[in-house]
Amino acid sequence: MSWLFGIKTQPPMGDGNFPPPPAPPASGGQNNDGAQNQGPKSSQMEAYRFDSSALERAAQAAKELEKSRHSGEALELSKLQEKTKQSEYGMKMKEYEAHIEQMKVEQKKVEGEERRKTIQEETKQHQQREQYHDQLSRKRYDDQLMQQTRINEENLRKQEESVAKQEAMRKATIEKELEMRHQLEMKKLEAEMRAKAKVDRENQDLTLEQIRVKAAEKRTTVLESIKTAGSVLGSGAHALLTDWDKVLAAAGGLSLLALGVYTAKGTTSIAARYIEARLGKPSLVRDTSRITALDVVQHPIQTAKKLKNRESDALEGVVLEPRLEERLRDIAIATKNTKQNRGMYRNILMYGPPGTGKTMFAKKLAMHSGMDYAIVTGGDVAPMGRDGVTAIHKVFDWSQTSRKGLLLFIDEADAFLRKRSSEHISEDLRAALNAFLYRTGEQSDKLMLVLASNTPEQFDWAVNDRLDEMVEFDLPGLEERERLMRLYFEKFVLSPALEGHKRLKVAQFDYSDLCSRMATLTEGLSGREISKLGVAWQAAAYASDDGVLTEQMVLDRCKDAISQHRQKVEWQSDQERQEAKSILGSSSYHSEKDTQYVNVLNTNNSAQVSEPRITVTEVEDNTPQDKPTVEKKKKRSKE
Repeated sequence: MSWLFGIKTQPPMGDGNFPPPPAPPASGGQNNDGAQNQGPKSSQMEAYRFDSSALERAAQAAKELEKSRHSGEALELSKLQEKTKQSEYGMKMKEYEAHIEQMKVEQKKVEGEERRKTIQEETKQHQQREQYHDQLSRKRYDDQLMQQTRINEENLRKQEESVAKQEAMRKATIEKELEMRHQLEMKKLEAEMRAKAKVDRENQDLTLEQIRVKAAEKRTTVLESIKTAGSVLGSGAHALLTDWDKVLAAAGGLSLLALGVYTAKGTTSIAARYIEARLGKPSLVRDTSRITALDVVQHPIQTAKKLKNRESDALEGVVLEPRLEERLRDIAIATKNTKQNRGMYRNILMYGPPGTGKTMFAKKLAMHSGMDYAIVTGGDVAPMGRDGVTAIHKVFDWSQTSRKGLLLFIDEADAFLRKRSSEHISEDLRAALNAFLYRTGEQSDKLMLVLASNTPEQFDWAVNDRLDEMVEFDLPGLEERERLMRLYFEKFVLSPALEGHKRLKVAQFDYSDLCSRMATLTEGLSGREISKLGVAWQAAAYASDDGVLTEQMVLDRCKDAISQHRQKVEWQSDQERQEAKSILGSSSYHSEKDTQYVNVLNTNNSAQVSEPRITVTEVEDNTPQDKPTVEKKKKRSKE
């Protein structure tokens, strides 16, 4: 209750950080200039000066308060206010102490952070120092290595120089010895020549006398020989001319000698041709199924296998379009019956893209019919030059000696059977063509001629006149490719895997579905390319670590084969593309009597019109080299 008596109490100070209270105004409300000019120090002194007037007022107020009926309540209220102020001061002191502690904590954090930074910096400095020491150590080690290398190189150089010096000294010694030996030999030779010359000079008279004696003896001997030969020949000629019996005997003897020489020459030629026809084969024949005595001696096991497996189905292992298979089967049946009835064979032309099964069918046709086959390549005729005519005659003469009949298959026949009118061919090829035409002018019951070509439009008209039937071998379609996929997958993958002793295993996947998918992807591939794809599957399994063929490996090899096929197509020249276009385009001809509807398919096979019984399909296929081709297929449909 100090305020009642006008005493200004100063609040308790803690650490001396609170500011002093403001000075009260001057008593009585006076505001003179003297008090204002004293500054802040006089104001502070004025605040602690005793105010009597205030005490009087307080006493007056106390008296009035005692007289009041609310004096007790006012006293209690003042007590409560004092307590409240003390509580507030206590709280402020607590807050101030908390603030001091917080500042201490923050200061400790700052000190810890600084210490941590200091430690990090020391660690960094230590690492840099260690790295620098390591670099110095490495550099010192490298310097030592370089110094050691230089020392080694210097030692090696010194050793090489020493060896070179020793070698030079040795060579110089050998050369000196050779030179001295040569000088010694020259001196010896010179001494011998001088001695010989001296002897010759001393014996010159004797030598001349010996030469004269030898010349006289030789002259006498030659004259005597001439006289003797002349007398003998003269007496013989006189006796021969005077005695007619001796003349006739001499003439007969010379005639018999000439006859014997020419007879032996002809007999030898006939015997050589007979032996070549019976025991060997002509040089033009690349492969044949005929068994000769020479084959029996050289390859007895293979000959026994040929004798064991002679006849087979003509279309076994050959996958073709159904219409083409039906036609080829008719040809096989007709050929077999012709052979059994000793009729005249028909000449056949098989044309189409490479790798479609022409050579395979020709071999199987011969084995199915019980005939021998011989394979000739047309490209072998041109390099023979003038001997090509003789070689062709030998082939046809050799074919006549077959007792079973011979199927002569000429692959790439257009190589020497080209047109004589529009093509510029050499005289040797022209002569070979004429020889071929001469030997095939008539039908034969011992020889069946089968020609194969990728460009049949290049044949001479006379060659086309000798053909009785033409068969087109087209690229396999979707169904044929699927059959080929299954055939070669079983042949090259499944069968070896089932044998067990080979390093080939197959993972678990749907083989049938995989073959169908690959058949869809491999459009445009030939049968030969699909068979090579089977070999590629087998090679992929052999190249793997565990020998297991997975589905992904099969698809990868299939994609590789497709990309390689496209690359080969892109490599084709313009002439090859034109020839391929003409081959596939030549099949676009069709007769109005055989068909009533034509089914035209574009690249996407968007439209299709089919006739109930027989339809002809023209397919326009855009290959990767932008080459439009037309394929025709006749199909029978049942409704």
